[in-house]
Amino acid sequence: MLDNLLSLDNISFLLVFIEGFLSFLSPCVIPLIPIYMSYLAGNAKQTDEEGRITYKQTAVFIHTIFFVLGISFAFFLLGMTFTALGTFFKTNQLLFTRIGGILIIALGLYQVGLLDIKFLHKERKLRLNLINRQMNPLAAFIMGFTFSFAWTPCVGPALSSVLILASGAKSSLIGNLLVLIYAVGFIIPFLLLGLFTSQVLNFLKSKQKLLKYTVKIGGVILILIGIMTFTGWMNGISKYLNKISQPLGSKQEEQNEDTISDKEISKDDNSNDDNSPNNTSEEKEKFPAIDFTLKDQYGNEHTLSDYKGKVVFLNFWATWCNPCLREMPDIEKIYKQYGKNQEEVIILAVANPSSDEYPNNADVSKDEIIAFLDENGYTFPVVFDETGNLLSEYLISAFPTTFLIDKEGNISGYAPGMLTKDMMDNVIEQTLNSTQ
Repeated sequence: MLDNLLSLDNISFLLVFIEGFLSFLSPCVIPLIPIYMSYLAGNAKQTDEEGRITYKQTAVFIHTIFFVLGISFAFFLLGMTFTALGTFFKTNQLLFTRIGGILIIALGLYQVGLLDIKFLHKERKLRLNLINRQMNPLAAFIMGFTFSFAWTPCVGPALSSVLILASGAKSSLIGNLLVLIYAVGFIIPFLLLGLFTSQVLNFLKSKQKLLKYTVKIGGVILILIGIMTFTGWMNGISKYLNKISQPLGSKQEEQNEDTISDKEISKDDNSNDDNSPNNTSEEKEKFPAIDFTLKDQYGNEHTLSDYKGKVVFLNFWATWCNPCLREMPDIEKIYKQYGKNQEEVIILAVANPSSDEYPNNADVSKDEIIAFLDENGYTFPVVFDETGNLLSEYLISAFPTTFLIDKEGNISGYAPGMLTKDMMDNVIEQTLNSTQ
């Protein structure tokens, strides 16, 4: 089992680890290291007889451990696709992001000294004094959890690719192991910093003039990150980074192909066993697809509930997504193969164009998407989720993602990652047969 788990034919665990380490080097993290370490040092500061300032290494390291546990906890929540807790956090990600943005802004205001304003003087007991008095393992954990929601969009390309692999892994063990390896790669630099806190902070202490300005600059950066996190500007950064970054490339696509093929084989085997208890429970458990009404590139309106009695192949994609571009010719083929939406199979794609009102959506403008479809000769209908509400309701965290909806309007299954033509035919036929 261990040999199978670590097989490079399945997944490059080393590559995932490297992605985690490189995520640490993102512009959201590196400039603020002195601030993180100052907060984590907290009440561990001590002065020896000669007046030299040191920090209790054990206390700082414990705070750092809880800080990185908070980060890891957030990463695992994002990967918990099939649990109620994971769904809750993904559904309410906007709320947590905005709360995190407010807390980060508060830390930034404190850092630049703007919290000592008159209307707060009556509430001195509530002043943020994390550096000298209030740091403890719980506070460090909350701090790591909070900051991870700010970092997630900035490290989105790498993290999203890992989450795709995790959600499509052959077992929950491998999926969780992937997220763990990514988290380890991301947090090891923090742990190393925790071991050398005294040296780092004493160096900065010896550079008082430099520190005077870097602390203020760090505070301004915190405020900017908080504002960007709260308003959603960070999602715009993620969109542009995704255009130029496909870190797992073909390995990701190959893994998705292997994974989905094995799952389909497994489904076929189970379907032959009418007395299977697992089969019985699956038949009882149905998840109605979320209804929507959107217009396509031709101006035609599509309402999902109107297609009851037919199988719907619903594909979420983006123009910058290489796996999406590789599967689109096959989507065009199945669109024509199954009667151009005039028979019992409906092919629908969903794009999330940006606009003046929604500049941080996942893709380029609506006109650019239409031009892209025309240039490449794609005729299947692509509806436009111009607000991003549909992506949020379907918990889309990566492209491409495909949903199969049966004739009764229930979600038959979904596949994160690229599908081949054979896979598309297979899942469509299975969905057709499931309600006959």
